Amino acid sequence: MEIIVLDWGMISFEEAWNRQTTYFDELVSAKKAGTSYLNRIICCEHPSVYTLGRNGKADNMLVSAQQLEALGATVHRIDRGGDITYHGPGQLVCYPILNLEEFGLGLREYVYLLEESVIRVCRSYGIETKRLEKATGVWIDPEQPTARKICAIGVRCSQYVTMHGLALNVNTDLNYFNYVNPCGFRDKGVTSLQKELGREVAMEEVKDKLSREMMDLIV
Repeated sequence: MEIIVLDWGMISFEEAWNRQTTYFDELVSAKKAGTSYLNRIICCEHPSVYTLGRNGKADNMLVSAQQLEALGATVHRIDRGGDITYHGPGQLVCYPILNLEEFGLGLREYVYLLEESVIRVCRSYGIETKRLEKATGVWIDPEQPTARKICAIGVRCSQYVTMHGLALNVNTDLNYFNYVNPCGFRDKGVTSLQKELGREVAMEEVKDKLSREMMDLIV
């Protein structure tokens, strides 16, 4: 069992989605044909963009199209689970394209491992994070009035092949979350490694830590 890690750097959401889809389709086709394929974990950042999942509600977007344009942001409705979220510079986006059957994983176990990989990365910086029941992702103080989300997770899975993934706020400009109800929540905040630590964090360091944790947990 092998997974390769790719770093796309800063890439538009549209281009990343097209590349993801190509890899996803190739893996599904290879599974059906019984031919060789690659499992991939892709790391990247996006220019400012809001994405709305299959069950997302448009009214969780709190500003008009004209205001979005002024912010330099775009909106895309996509085929992952979850509601609305923001991607932008300083946020580590990770897209695993994996054949879960090869690793003996079901979808619920896979999402749990994505959460666990982020929990371990945060712990390495002295930040304790947890899960919140019925709210996929990784949180700080999840049951408290100070609950704040540091990582959003939304995946698509077909034929036990995954795409989309997670978005970990590293040095993200959190002001962009003020224009949405993040992941549909109206009563919880968002945070980042930078905000919690009071200093900027090296993105390359976080990429390395996250990819290593994911590889260790999944393989």
